[in-house]
Amino acid sequence: MATITETDGKHVEQNLSKDVENKDVTVANVKAVEENGEPKKEDVHENVGVVTENTKNVAEEVKDVVKKEENGAEKGDVSPSPNVERSSSKKESNFLSHLKVHEKKALVKLRMKIEEVIRWKAGTENTKKDYERLEKTDEAEKKAVSSPPPTIEKSSSFREESNFSSDLKENEKNALSQLRMKVEEAIHGNTLLKGKKEKIESQANATSLEKESKDKEKQEEESDNNVKEEKAENNDAKESKESKQDTEEKKKLTEEAAKESTHVAVEEEKVIVDEDIALWGVPLLPSKADTATDVILLKFLRAREFKVNEAFEMLRNTLQWRKENNIDSILNENFDADFESLAYINGVDRQGHPVCYNNFGLLGDHEMYNKILGTQEKREKLLRWRIQLMEKGIQKLDFKPGSVCSMLQIIDLKDSPGPSRKEFRLAARQVIVTLQDNYPEFAAKNVFINVPFWYYAFSALLSPFLTQRTKSKFVFARPARVSETLLKYIAAEEVFVHYGGLKQENESEFLAEDPVREVFVKAGSKENIEIPVLEAGTTLIWDVIILGWEVNYREEFLPSDEGSYGLIIQRDRKLGVQEGSIRNSFKNNEPGKVVIVVENSSLKKKRVLYRYKTKNSSS
Repeated sequence: MATITETDGKHVEQNLSKDVENKDVTVANVKAVEENGEPKKEDVHENVGVVTENTKNVAEEVKDVVKKEENGAEKGDVSPSPNVERSSSKKESNFLSHLKVHEKKALVKLRMKIEEVIRWKAGTENTKKDYERLEKTDEAEKKAVSSPPPTIEKSSSFREESNFSSDLKENEKNALSQLRMKVEEAIHGNTLLKGKKEKIESQANATSLEKESKDKEKQEEESDNNVKEEKAENNDAKESKESKQDTEEKKKLTEEAAKESTHVAVEEEKVIVDEDIALWGVPLLPSKADTATDVILLKFLRAREFKVNEAFEMLRNTLQWRKENNIDSILNENFDADFESLAYINGVDRQGHPVCYNNFGLLGDHEMYNKILGTQEKREKLLRWRIQLMEKGIQKLDFKPGSVCSMLQIIDLKDSPGPSRKEFRLAARQVIVTLQDNYPEFAAKNVFINVPFWYYAFSALLSPFLTQRTKSKFVFARPARVSETLLKYIAAEEVFVHYGGLKQENESEFLAEDPVREVFVKAGSKENIEIPVLEAGTTLIWDVIILGWEVNYREEFLPSDEGSYGLIIQRDRKLGVQEGSIRNSFKNNEPGKVVIVVENSSLKKKRVLYRYKTKNSSS
């Protein structure tokens, strides 16, 4: 704005200084103004000529200033340079003295608007670039919609740790070479398998641990029985003294006999280790230069955080456990058919790992629970059958570097018994600990699905029995996220329908090689999936799954001939969260296309997976 000061009613002096930021202009050297604010009559004609001439000069100078300031704005400097400000202020003092008050105000307003326009122009250059980027992305999205949806890559999952020696860290290479030397020396020195003395010590440690666990479990029961036993002891005190003396003498005799027998056994037994000793079909002697040997040794090293002595001891314990339990011949054993429904191996994940499904929900049935877990003998059978299943899965692996040498475990806890069931708790702990101690690094991931709230408390009880590395491979998914979690690791065509995939029992229409396509439906939008049917008399079959569901869905056939009528295959209906995959078919009488319409009224983006194939009438 312009500020005007008047003195004595005759002369007005005003200094004009242009400041872009404050936008204040002061007018200087304005003369010949009467008390009523009007100029003298004799000077009117002369002043008008001066004003018109000076306004022309103002317009030209304003244009020059605008051009200079625009050039400065293009370079990123919105404000004019100091030199321009000084030169413009001198020129302004020459011609502004002849302007009227309202002309000065109009000039100031004009210059302010010009500055605002220049600032706006400089500030919007970046936004124009942003708009251009947005337009490009919109065009790319439109092209993506118009073009056929891409098929899903089958390698977008986790990867195993490398077993190539060149990819190992320096400390890992050193640990591997040390373990090779220890295994080589142990095989040549017949010390890889434990002798009788070592077995007795390990058995003593194992029995002591078992006794401690049993004592803890029976502690509550014994507390109730102690009251009754005290009464019985008071009545039979005399008889107990005599019996104690007899038992002490028997104990002494048995201890002496045990010492003599163990001494003889230690001296007589000589463990002979064959140089061709192998584990899971892989020779353990490093000097045989089998690349698979390093892969097996690395499994034990990783399980013990590359601590050589602990890894070597774990290897010895595994070999001893396999020998004592006849694990090498376990594949020839037969078990009840009821076990087969509890766990099975089916398909592979995105990286080629065999997938093992464990369905604990079957144990929620009371009759099945007692049949499988009712007694200690039945629980031992369950453990042995689970070991057999593990050995079957290992036969599908390849222990060469760079190959698949582990499995993906899926544990379904839907309707499974809770931790309050003692038999289930003991059996689960026994299976987990046995597999962890004797099958190191054979689980690429352990994915727990349909996880109830109580399982988090149960996992806290199991946590002391698990290594940190084992726990790091656990993935938990609540019921609402089962499909989404499984599809991260397994392709849709390999996930069963009841888990939100496309795989059906006894599949006859589609093969695993048939491509699966995907589209995304934005929140509050609609997506049309068009499947062309170019020949009449063709049968089209398609599968559709929508992650998250909660959408409106319909199917229709639109003929190529504009004069023909379209047909509704599936009327518009709401698909809920519990919806499974959709399979449908249509036989056309004329060329056209099947359109699948997915309308997403929710606030979240939806992912649609689908596949299709055509069958001619002759096939």
